[in-house]
Amino acid sequence: MNALPALSNLIDGVLRPPLGDRWLDVHEPATGKAFARCPDSDARDVDAAVDAARRAAEGWAATPVEQRARLLNRLADLVEQDLESLARLESRDSGKPVKLARNLDIPRAVANLRFFAAAITQWSSEAHATDERALNYTLRQPLGAVACISPWNLPLYLFTWKIAPALAAGNTVVAKPSEVTPYTAWMFAQVCSEAGLPPGVLNIVHGSGARTGQALIAHDGIAAISFTGSTRTGASIAAAAAPKFKKVSLEMGGKNPTLVFADWNASEANWQTLLRSAFANQGQICLCGSRILVERRIFDAFAREFVERARALRVGDPQDAANDLGAIVSREHFDKVMGHIALAREEGGTILCGGEAVRPGGRCADGWFIAPTVIADLGPQCRTNQEEIFGPVATLLPFDGEDEAIALANATKYGLAASVWTTHLGRAHRVAARLESGIVWINCWLKRDLRTPFGGVKNSGVGREGGAEALRFFTEPKNICVPLD
Repeated sequence: MNALPALSNLIDGVLRPPLGDRWLDVHEPATGKAFARCPDSDARDVDAAVDAARRAAEGWAATPVEQRARLLNRLADLVEQDLESLARLESRDSGKPVKLARNLDIPRAVANLRFFAAAITQWSSEAHATDERALNYTLRQPLGAVACISPWNLPLYLFTWKIAPALAAGNTVVAKPSEVTPYTAWMFAQVCSEAGLPPGVLNIVHGSGARTGQALIAHDGIAAISFTGSTRTGASIAAAAAPKFKKVSLEMGGKNPTLVFADWNASEANWQTLLRSAFANQGQICLCGSRILVERRIFDAFAREFVERARALRVGDPQDAANDLGAIVSREHFDKVMGHIALAREEGGTILCGGEAVRPGGRCADGWFIAPTVIADLGPQCRTNQEEIFGPVATLLPFDGEDEAIALANATKYGLAASVWTTHLGRAHRVAARLESGIVWINCWLKRDLRTPFGGVKNSGVGREGGAEALRFFTEPKNICVPLD
C-alpha cells in the first residue's frame, strides 16, 4: 500500500517536515478516507518560523512598496495559472463542490492578492497643519512578525485574505492554516520561491490548534494576531494576548438573520440567492443566513416554496458539477451538525425537509453528507436559534412588523451579517440602521467590495478586516510633529 503524500511546513523559504515527526491525517470528506498527511508542528517549528520572520522583518519593511506589490501580483499570477488544480484540491480537501471552489474560492484568493498589491501603493499618510505653526504627519509602519490563523471553510480564500494585507504593509508573517484543510496552503507555499518572495517573509506552519496554534499565539516574537474561527477559540486567543499587549483582530461566529418582508421581490434570481445564503458550501460560511425571519402574512406560502426548493437541491460527489451541495468538512463536524438537528427535534421543532444523512453511494458511500434541512415551530430563545450550527440547517420564524423583525434579528449573542429583503427603500434603510450587525445586505447576499470593512459585533468579533481597515491593523501609527517657525 502506497504511503500517503506528506505536506510540509514553509520556514525561511524552505519546505521542511515537522521537527517532532508528528503527523495528522488529512481526510477527503466525500469519501471519509485519508489522502494526505499534515505536519502536527510543535513549539520548535513555531520558534524556527518566528525566528525566520523576525530576521527577515527589517529587510522586508525596507522593501519599496512597488516591489512588494509586484511580488504579491506575481503570487496572484501563479495562483491564477493553477486555478483548476487548486479548485479540485480545495474541493477534495474541504468537501465543497468543485464548481464553488472554481467560481468563488480560488478567484477570490487571486483578488485578495491583487487588491492589496494595489491598495498599498495608493495608501496615503495623514497630515495636519496646526494653529501653533506646526505640521503633524502620520507614519504607518509595519509591526514586525505577525501571526495569521485561517479557518477550514474557505481555506485559500481566507488564508490570502489575511496574509495579503500583512505582507503588503511590510510585515513578515507566520501563518497557520487549518489542519483540517491544509492542502492549498501547502501548494501556495510551493510557489513562494518561484514568485521571488524572500526567505522568511512568509512562513507557514501546519498543525493542531492545541499544539501549533497555542505555541504561535503565545510566542513573544509575535506582535499581532489575526484570527478567523470559532468564538471559543477567539476568546482564548484574546485572553492569551492581553497580558502581552498584542494587537488582536478576531473574526468569529455568526447566527445571521435573513429578514423577508411581505413586499419582497420574489423573483427567480432572489429565490436562488436566498437558497444560497442558507446552504452555500453546505452552510459552512460564517455569513450564511441560518435564521430566516418571514413576515407572518406571507409565512405559510414562503415556507412551502422555500422547502420545495431546498428539497430540490442535489447533494452528492463534490466533483460532479450537477450537484449543488457536497460533503461536511469532517466526521467531527458531521456529528456536531447531526447532533444539532437531533436537539431541534427535542426542542419541539418541526423538520420540514432534510434532517438526515445522505449516502450518495459509489466512491462517496462513506462520505459525510447531510441533506438541506429546514426547521420550523421553534422560539427565538431555543438553542437551535441561538447556537451556531455551521451546517446546511436553516430555521423559519414568523414576525409582525419592523419592530418585531428587528428584535428577533438582534436576539442572539452574535452580530456578523444580515440581509433584508423588501422593495420599500425607507424600510430597508431603517431596518439596516437598527440591526446589530457588522454587515447588512439589502436584497442581495455575499456581494463583496474589498475596500469595505468586514467584521462583526458582539460575540462575532473584534476589529475589522478589508481595505484600509486591514492595513491599519497591520501597522503602527506614529505622529511626527515639525515646527514651521
